[in-house]
Amino acid sequence: MLKKNPFQKLKNVQAVSISDETPLVEFSYLDGYTGQGPVVATPASKEVVLNDWITANRPLIAGKLNKYGGILFRGFAVDSVPEFEDVVKTFGDDLLDYKERSSPRHKVEGKVYTSTDHPKDQRIHFHNELAYSKNWPLEIFFYCDTQPGKGGETPIADSRKVYENLNPDLREKFETHGVLYQRYLGSGLGLSWQEVFQTDDREEAESYCKDAGIELEWIDDKRVISRSKRPAVQVHPETGEKLWFNHAHFFNVWNMHEEERKQLISMVKEEEIPFNTYVGDHTPISREEVHEIMEAFDKASVEFPWQKGDILYLDNMLMAHSRNPFEGERRIVVAMNKTNHSLQATA
Repeated sequence: MLKKNPFQKLKNVQAVSISDETPLVEFSYLDGYTGQGPVVATPASKEVVLNDWITANRPLIAGKLNKYGGILFRGFAVDSVPEFEDVVKTFGDDLLDYKERSSPRHKVEGKVYTSTDHPKDQRIHFHNELAYSKNWPLEIFFYCDTQPGKGGETPIADSRKVYENLNPDLREKFETHGVLYQRYLGSGLGLSWQEVFQTDDREEAESYCKDAGIELEWIDDKRVISRSKRPAVQVHPETGEKLWFNHAHFFNVWNMHEEERKQLISMVKEEEIPFNTYVGDHTPISREEVHEIMEAFDKASVEFPWQKGDILYLDNMLMAHSRNPFEGERRIVVAMNKTNHSLQATA
């Protein structure tokens, strides 16, 4: 756990708790967010090796993650993307590829990706990664490779609190019917089906969609409409708590800037909108409902400025994330771990 030197060796390292008088890693809260996640883990010494400490303290880390939804590892000597990937692999070697992509991104190396290639002057709203998919990651990791010049925070929101913040009638409607996702791929206004499914082979894309519970309606070889029905609420496999876990507001046309929305609907038919969502019984989601959901996320949000070398480790079901606009340089990379294989993925 400590870096080895000729004069000292550390053997039989035991897991440490927050109550230990001289822990190798100390836990604290972000300023202004006492009692809320992410809990901040900092080394008591520069000699602490994060990978080794994680290996020796898995029960402690799991408990913190279940309670707070996220851990911010700050001040450790993780100085490059390969070192970040090694840390992620400490939690399991099942790093995931990006399938069913919803935004442009590119691979940095291995299975580490840019967090998004979305324009820097635009906010990315709250979402749990791939919550619209049958196969979502249970864990997601962010690494600050280049500290943002101005802005560029990655606000997070506890999915348990979001659920509680919503009007019970709205929750009940979505719990009963789920969410219907519709995408029009290949129009030139959004991603192509080849980029979404990471293949140029139509049969391979169809096979993936069949397994993933996605219905495809081909317009021609370039354009296709995809539809999938998913739950709006999930129960966490470890804590048993109900979570607001979906992209109902994120993909909805009412989530767009008003001028952009008006321009889009003047150009294309409703079914040709690149993204849209409906209640699972095919009824529209109103502007008021979208805004209520967005407000529920904002009320549950926590944000902090990135520092070079930060690693933000999130339970992807317990914590949603977003991105603030920024100026200057910013490079936050991401890796995902542990595909959901057992939870309910269709409504």
